[in-house]
Amino acid sequence: MNDNKDQDQEIEKILESKEASPEFQEATIVEESTVEDPVLESITNAGLGSVNMDRFGRERAAPSDLHLGWMELDIDSLPSRGMFYPTDTVIKIRAAKAAEIRHFSTLDETNFIDMEEKLNSIIESCTMVNTPSKRMSYKDICEEDRIVLLLKIRDLTFPEPENKIVFNAKSENGSKLEIDLSTDYLVPSEIPSEIRRYYDEDDRTFVIQTKSAGTVYMKPPSIGVMQEVTKYLKDRKENDQEIDQAFIQVLPYIVSDWRGLNAKKIFELEIEHKRWSEKKFMVIYRLAEKMKIGVSTTLEKEIDGEVFKAPLEFPGGIKSLFIISDLSGELL
Repeated sequence: MNDNKDQDQEIEKILESKEASPEFQEATIVEESTVEDPVLESITNAGLGSVNMDRFGRERAAPSDLHLGWMELDIDSLPSRGMFYPTDTVIKIRAAKAAEIRHFSTLDETNFIDMEEKLNSIIESCTMVNTPSKRMSYKDICEEDRIVLLLKIRDLTFPEPENKIVFNAKSENGSKLEIDLSTDYLVPSEIPSEIRRYYDEDDRTFVIQTKSAGTVYMKPPSIGVMQEVTKYLKDRKENDQEIDQAFIQVLPYIVSDWRGLNAKKIFELEIEHKRWSEKKFMVIYRLAEKMKIGVSTTLEKEIDGEVFKAPLEFPGGIKSLFIISDLSGELL
């Protein structure tokens, strides 16, 4: 126990010293002299009575976003490629702070619900989702885009080479190579063309015409949908209530939005599901299987035509995403 406590204290000192460093401060804080205040400028030039305050709220916020470490993400780099977000969606990420990492360090890897909560807490704190056409939240992010966001947030948090997670990879010829954990080496899964042809550009979802189930609206689940489904499962388990596993497997794909989704709504959908014919269920079940997006559990790196592969397994557990498991690079 004392060893773990000492290690936690050492990690905390490292994080706090990082945030206190001139390089970190330079990246996150704008010197007052470099920020132009449009309100003051307008008062100086035209007098207080001539200032139109309506013009300044949004303009003053923009420079602070740029200098607080927020970085705009290329949506095409996500497994979903932005297919299920409004076309004008902008996603920004920043490095995790010491307080957020301390919270993440309490993650219990034997508790699925706690693990999900801690992973989502990083996404919630370090991600902004904006669009002029709709009020957005981190809960609107596709569940399978989360791993890429987490890795990119980690890269911003620990840019130093000694904090890289390294995997031992092999090629078919038996050659060996070390691969860094990087989004560059993730292998995204592809939705088959037979399903992609039903994608509706306007609705940002799949509108599928079927013989047995009629018109079906489906898409991969968002973080918000999965949070409500997880909460529903937890409540039923705590109350020793039966869980329809078949229904739970397709539920996330037939719910278009997490807004308005709660235990009552899920129960109503479950009752409706029980009235489906066997053929309708099988059609929707197979569609959900083919609609899964995400990344492979294997990293791949190609060098001179030779492909090296390594299993995507965290040597220090999922905690090693933001908790340094090997302090050898930090100790003097």
